[in-house]
Amino acid sequence: MNISAELQQWWHHQTWYEVIAVLTGLGCVYLAARNSILNWPLAIISVSIYLYIFYEANLFADMGLQVYFLAMNIYGWYYWLRKPDGTGLAPVAVITKKQTAIAVASVTGVTIILGSGLKYTSASFPYLDSFCAACSVVAQILMARRVVQNWLLWVFVDVIYVGIYYFKDLHLTAVMYAVYIIMAAMGYIEWRRQYLKQQQSKANG
Repeated sequence: MNISAELQQWWHHQTWYEVIAVLTGLGCVYLAARNSILNWPLAIISVSIYLYIFYEANLFADMGLQVYFLAMNIYGWYYWLRKPDGTGLAPVAVITKKQTAIAVASVTGVTIILGSGLKYTSASFPYLDSFCAACSVVAQILMARRVVQNWLLWVFVDVIYVGIYYFKDLHLTAVMYAVYIIMAAMGYIEWRRQYLKQQQSKANG
């Protein structure tokens, strides 16, 4: 078995636009985990390209999700600048019981409604795709609002996405989401550290 030849053949099957989407996607998640506001412009580029990629793959829930992400990335960019703390950004927060209840109800409702509609189309994995899309919507809102637990939700949904994209032959995207899992775990650690630092500052003064 010629591994080098197989890798070369695999690489030739990748599209230039998926490569750009992956690179900007990885960049934006890394920068978000590092608390850098520059994550938002990279995210806008990535989701714009993925809108087209998911249309081609018949992942319609994910395609619609990119439109939402585009709007949320613009909002997140604005929100992070709107309420600066000592770092020049809005302070990090933890999720409330009310937010948790709303999130669970929203994910359940969207999964049932969207999945029920998509099952009558050529959509792949209508309910699973809808569930992941709903979780991503909630996670993106929590990220824009700088809630620490957004990263835990991203870890959960990214694990599922790795499987979906692998079976849809979007191997490069599957690899990207596997890296996302690691970055999301790093993001949780970093944001939690930032939150504890904020709490300590409040206690001291």
